[in-house]
Amino acid sequence: MSELVLIERTGPLATLTLNRPEVHNAFNAQLIADLHAACNVLREAAGLRVLVLRGAGPSFCAGADLNWMQESLNYTHAENLADAARLDAMLEALNTLPIAVVGRVHGAALGGGVGLAACCDVVVAAEQASFGFTEARLGLLPAVIARYVVPRIGPGHARALFMSARRFTAQHALAIGLAHEVTPAEQLDAAVERVVSAVLSCGPQAVAASKALVAAVTSLPPAEARDYVIGAIAAARTGPEGQEGLRAFLEKRRPAWVG
Repeated sequence: MSELVLIERTGPLATLTLNRPEVHNAFNAQLIADLHAACNVLREAAGLRVLVLRGAGPSFCAGADLNWMQESLNYTHAENLADAARLDAMLEALNTLPIAVVGRVHGAALGGGVGLAACCDVVVAAEQASFGFTEARLGLLPAVIARYVVPRIGPGHARALFMSARRFTAQHALAIGLAHEVTPAEQLDAAVERVVSAVLSCGPQAVAASKALVAAVTSLPPAEARDYVIGAIAAARTGPEGQEGLRAFLEKRRPAWVG
């Protein structure tokens, strides 16, 4: 990885920072590749329980870099397919991390930047943050990120926002389910820390299993989903983490995972 992506770790918490502040952390091919590589590293990191995703400088992520877009004018159809596939693979890697991912959004989150936010489990946004699917203004469309955005905000909001390409506020993002908390900018880090603390109070395996549970019940056919949820709770109750959590509750003590 290059210096376009920075990873810091403190115990069970990692922070991943998009580090192109001079262009509002806009995507180019290298940033996408580095984000994908970072997700692969984090997936294998022992003991990691929470990831905070943030942007350096004035914005979270302002979508596609102008130079990258200019290069794409000369891409063949096959090259465009490969380029889009690389973006989707990066988003998929982020979306499927088996830990809690907390998005810290400030400044602009546009296009692909909203796609990153949609792949986070919890999004905390600054009051003055702005969001937007601006692709249609260029005669394009938010195609790759739609796979992650539409399940998050629903088809009704997606149609209205995709086709108008208008920017919208953090409060609107909260209303449609894209953000989960909106706070003054000076309180943004404290709000993120509260979310991190809440996650760390939960069983690590339960957090990962809860994330898998949501994916299963929203994608599996009803009969398979039924079998999945029944098996999931039985496994949790009989597993060491569930046993420890229940005993700690009954004995009025902290469970072993709370350090």
